[in-house]
Parts: sequence; structure tokens; C-alpha cells
Amino acid sequence: MPTTRDNKLLMALSAEEMERVRPRLETVPMELAQVLYESGRSLDYVYFPTTSIVSLMFVLESGASTGIAVIGYEGAVGVSSFMGGESTPSRGIVQSAGEAVRLPVAVVLREFQRGGAMQHLMLRYTQTLITQLAQTAVCNRHHSVDQQLCRWLLLSLDRLGGREIVTTQELIAGMIGVRREGVTEAAGKLQKAGVIRYRRGHIEVLERGKLESRACECYGVVRRETERLLAWTG
Repeated sequence: MPTTRDNKLLMALSAEEMERVRPRLETVPMELAQVLYESGRSLDYVYFPTTSIVSLMFVLESGASTGIAVIGYEGAVGVSSFMGGESTPSRGIVQSAGEAVRLPVAVVLREFQRGGAMQHLMLRYTQTLITQLAQTAVCNRHHSVDQQLCRWLLLSLDRLGGREIVTTQELIAGMIGVRREGVTEAAGKLQKAGVIRYRRGHIEVLERGKLESRACECYGVVRRETERLLAWTG
């Protein structure tokens, strides 16, 4: 059973802060492809993933989509709620099923305004998220589908703490912003090379070192910045 100790941001709160928010904490299931919020709508909760991953995606009027960030046990979903924007033009969708701990937006905002650890944590985390957004834009413009898939797999693994991802090709294609056939081809190459094992929505990474060698520099940029800014969370 996941607890607050499975999310790095919540683990880094002071004992006093945790005591204040604990009564409002709620563990919730995160089902595959579940939409946590839609573009332009205000959020009721801030989600702290524990064993799940959430993708932030932009969806065009045509229905085409592209992912801009992935969030797991290192972070939180719903930064707009405490950054003053209240809503966001992106969609939050569960990319890998599991669980999360959530807090009402009002509780997070109250703690943020106190100026304690919650505020420092959220501001640092938001900076890592901005780095990921920017690097994803660069990657989608300049790197191949094969490299983008490797980047996405590595970022996802870092946010799950394991070596297996449960998702669908449709979600991966939407996250990268390519046709499903492109994902099938790229995943096939990795499987043929013995880097991954893919079977009906389950992707198991067999050789992480080989996966890193096939990824572009974008993965390393995001990883180093996340480690630098959130190292003190343990």
C-alpha cells in the first residue's frame, strides 16, 4: 500500500507541516488513461504520484496531441494551482497505472503561502518541470522518433523506480506526438536489439545502459537538473 513516504516531495516536508496536512491526505487509484484535468479547467486537487505516472499533454482542435512532461513519485501534478494561474492549457492523463496521494488545492495553497518547506519544494519542483517542458520541445523538433522513445522510457523509469512500464502504444504515440506505427517500429528495433521486452502494454527494460546510449542528450539534461534541484529531498 503506497504511503506519503513513496512520494519524494511529501517525504521532504517537516514534521509540523506533515501533521497539518495529514488529515486531508487521501490515497487514490490512478487508472490507465484516466484524465485528471482538462485544458482550461481549475483543479480541485494536487496529486502526488506514488506508484503511477502522469503525462501532461497538449491537445489540438484536430485531436492530435503531444506530451510535454511526465510526472511520477518525484513530483506533483497541479502546479498551476499554487503558481497563481488556477488553470492550465494542458491535459493531465495517467500514463502508467498505480496510485497517488492527493490534497485539496486549498490545503496546498495554504501551506505554500506560509513560506515553509512546501513553498520551497514546490518552487524547486516547478523549475525542474520547466526544464522538462523546454527540453521536450527541443527533442520533438530535432531528434528522431527512436531517440524520443528512449528519452521517454528513461524518464518514465526514473519516475517509477522500477524497470517495467505498463501503458499502451496509443498513449506513447500521443506522448511523443507521432503515429502509433512509428512507436511500433521504434519499439521493435529496441526489442530486436535486446534492450526491451514488449508484450501487450508491458514494457520491460532489459539493458538500461544500452537504452541510455541510444537516447539523445535531452534525457541527461532533464535528469541532471532534477537531481540538482531535488537532491535535498532524499
